[in-house]
Amino acid sequence: MLGEHVMRVRLLALISVLALSLLGGVPAAATSEGHIYLALGDSVPFGFNPLVDPTNVSNFTGYPEIVAQRLNIEDVNASCPGEATGGFLSLTGTDNVCRPYRFVFNRPLHVSYAGSQLDFALAYLRSHRNTRLVTLTLGANDAFRFQKDCAMSPPGPTCALGLAGVLATMRTNLSTILSQIRGTGYSGLIVALTYYALDYNDTSGAMALNSQMVAAAAANGALVASGLEAWRATATASPANGSSCSAGLLIPTSSTGCDVHPSPLGRDLLATAVVDTIAASCPAHSAKGCLNRHRG
Repeated sequence: MLGEHVMRVRLLALISVLALSLLGGVPAAATSEGHIYLALGDSVPFGFNPLVDPTNVSNFTGYPEIVAQRLNIEDVNASCPGEATGGFLSLTGTDNVCRPYRFVFNRPLHVSYAGSQLDFALAYLRSHRNTRLVTLTLGANDAFRFQKDCAMSPPGPTCALGLAGVLATMRTNLSTILSQIRGTGYSGLIVALTYYALDYNDTSGAMALNSQMVAAAAANGALVASGLEAWRATATASPANGSSCSAGLLIPTSSTGCDVHPSPLGRDLLATAVVDTIAASCPAHSAKGCLNRHRG
């Protein structure tokens, strides 16, 4: 149908935006009062940058490191570039490029672990009861994998699901991830950070992705920080006029073009969205004070 075709084109335009490219290491420590922050997801929290040496993980700084600095908390960033929701759940699940990044190219993550990202997260939360914050950005690679599968001849396995099926699977997987995090006994804050748009003149693709995370968060007691709104004012101001690249929110790769990953400015605005969302959840407290009220 034409409507489905248009939605697919718009969604895939966003995914080219979020073509979450090619992924241990010791987690970056901030200070502290002994509280811990577990960051999960794909190349956006990882801080992927295609212009730097991928064999040195210290070259990558994602929004979790900025959140940790602002909250004076230790962050443990388990994210993996190219992680899809199926691959997050299991090493046999649908993956974009996280597993090649880890196991074929042998690129280091911020934190080293052998199994799935979910396995690491659950074990970590069970053994670190002083965790106060978990963030999650995930889902764009499901759609990117769908795009790649449908371009293959013959088509790859996710293509048969159709766009609606991919989005439904994404929502189910995200809800499973959040439910299992809660199943560890963790009762602290979970903040789901949604995706930004490359072009704010048409955000329907980002909204299609983000609505899956919003629904999963609502079902599992997680807050939602809007990456889409975090960039809107900067992207829509003149002279950018809707272009996240022109607004300096994406990593520039030429005088006229950009990669799909956040620049330092874009990353910092995403971090601000997370911190502000935490603060808004405790009206009488600062974001840091809000964390102190929660126990994992």
